[in-house]
Amino acid sequence: MGTSVFNWLSDWLASERNQYWALQWSGWAGYTLLTFIGGFFWVENHWLYSGYIAVATASGIAISEGMRRGFQRLWDKQPVQRLLGTLAVIIVGAALWAAIKFGGNLWLYGKESEEHPLVLGVYWFSYSFLIYMTWTALYYGIKYYQASLLQQEKALRAESIAHQSQLKMLRYQLNPHFLFNTLNAISTLILDQDGKTANSMVTRLSQFLRHSLDNDPMQKVTLAKEVEALMLYLDIEKVRFADRLQVNVDLEGEASQALVPSLLLQPIVENAIKYGISQREWGGEITIKARVFAGELLLEISDNGPGVPEAELSRLGSGSGVGIRNTCERLQALYGVEQKTRFCNRPEGGLAVHLRIPFERE
Repeated sequence: MGTSVFNWLSDWLASERNQYWALQWSGWAGYTLLTFIGGFFWVENHWLYSGYIAVATASGIAISEGMRRGFQRLWDKQPVQRLLGTLAVIIVGAALWAAIKFGGNLWLYGKESEEHPLVLGVYWFSYSFLIYMTWTALYYGIKYYQASLLQQEKALRAESIAHQSQLKMLRYQLNPHFLFNTLNAISTLILDQDGKTANSMVTRLSQFLRHSLDNDPMQKVTLAKEVEALMLYLDIEKVRFADRLQVNVDLEGEASQALVPSLLLQPIVENAIKYGISQREWGGEITIKARVFAGELLLEISDNGPGVPEAELSRLGSGSGVGIRNTCERLQALYGVEQKTRFCNRPEGGLAVHLRIPFERE
């Protein structure tokens, strides 16, 4: 029962209008309580006093509601117009409320007061003006706070849309680059009159493209599925290299369950084949290792090719080919400072690409 009431209250307060009325009623209830306690011990007729407070509170709520409607009309005005208009609304509201309370005070106590009516009028106006100034400050404070939240939400939404657009752009730049290389290979096979091998390569290409199009570039996949997608690509390359291309995959422990951006490995492996394996007459070997350490997924993609001159290592990832550069930019866009990409030559020969990203489960 308690949970259902709490849920109903949460849903009710989700509306800005309901939030306004909740604050309005609670604020005026506090005013009523303090006013009643403040005069309870020195008034003689508590019934008349209670009636006076009820009239003062009801009129105060009605006037503040009228002020709110006036403030809504002033909200889109220029700052100076809004300031002067707000001040005018407060003065009118305070004067009206002061007149009502002053009249009620005369009705309640008669003309027993020794103070001059003008002095009492100034007192009631000043008191009413202070109350409505406080009410207005709270109203505008909450209004500006809500407007600030709305602007932040719009900015975050716009940033998210731009972020997604950037990722999609970077992701889809990979397919034309790969497709160009593969079609060149198929063209060569056709010119060499190797129709059977060309047909096999076209079949594998269609499977890879179907997998690529069926996967949302904004979604992450497990490393195990990413390796399966990579094998579709490598099946195409193996048509070209036959037994000259060897692939080793070593996923330790929980690494296979880690979430990674879709088609993360393909451009790196493609780069290894283009600049590493294809440079060796007897082919070569590509090794993919992954492990989880200290809350991070550590990936290593290496080959046993000729490696890269030390002077060019620093330019990899920024001035290198489309595939590698886009991969680095995707990781930067997705993870920011929580990722790191490092290129290094292996002591035994070849290039190693080390990726470090946060470990996430499906």
